[in-house]
Amino acid sequence: FTGLYAQDIVNVRDVMTQGIVPWRHVNWNWAIERREIAMNRSPRKIVDLALTRRIASFISAIKLFESRFWRVPAATDVVNPWGVPYWIVKNATEGFNGTLPSGYTAVGGIVPSAFLNPDGTNKWANWTFQYSAVTRDDLIRKWRKAAEFCDFDTAAPDMPTFNTGDDCGYYTNWGVLGLLVEILQTNNDDLGPDIAAYEGKTAFMQKPVERVPQLEEDTTNPVYGINWGEFKIAGLRGEWLNETKIPIMPGQHTVSATFTDCTLQPFTRNRRRHFVGATGTTLPA
Repeated sequence: FTGLYAQDIVNVRDVMTQGIVPWRHVNWNWAIERREIAMNRSPRKIVDLALTRRIASFISAIKLFESRFWRVPAATDVVNPWGVPYWIVKNATEGFNGTLPSGYTAVGGIVPSAFLNPDGTNKWANWTFQYSAVTRDDLIRKWRKAAEFCDFDTAAPDMPTFNTGDDCGYYTNWGVLGLLVEILQTNNDDLGPDIAAYEGKTAFMQKPVERVPQLEEDTTNPVYGINWGEFKIAGLRGEWLNETKIPIMPGQHTVSATFTDCTLQPFTRNRRRHFVGATGTTLPA
């Protein structure tokens, strides 16, 4: 705000910062012996042995992806990807306090303490809360607040954003989901003959609450809120499910093998659109 005939003051500020998200590489393979194919020909053929092994190798890769996606590697680890708990960090205090995973000094190459709002809240942090019980007055009340505070619009219309469209998902383990189902049943007297009418149908703000098997190992019973419009998995062009066939393996002249490679890394450009609530701040090893 200025007065009449005020002198112009031009002060161009640097309003951007640069993060660093290094690539991570993963490989899996399967092989078959030439005589195995010969012994598996029709009419003795029961299954397609080569296809079975290829599918099994992809299933093992999917299990590995799922496991690492919900883990934080050690700060010295330059091999494993930065999973969800690296970007969405637990904290016992309610608010935008999810800053640094244990052992790290930055997240995505950005130091959270260097970027604060005038009110002291962190610009490079996710929302956090701690709860004691899966009840309406505790977890659900704090969950509602987290979803509300992480759901905000840009400051001006048509402001450039990397958001590809808000698509929130909620993820937890059975220790939470099972009790949420019981709360639903308690609040509905008209269940009819179905004693598990809400099994697999639990939702929060019209979005399904999904059980993640990898979170069963987390004894703090976390609830993660992820906005998939902001949270992505980057893949290196030309290096996604890139298969290399080795017709003859060195030292094994009757064996052929297929190797599959991916170069990827999970990341988010806006940590304030995500949250995590839990009964504690520890993570599985």
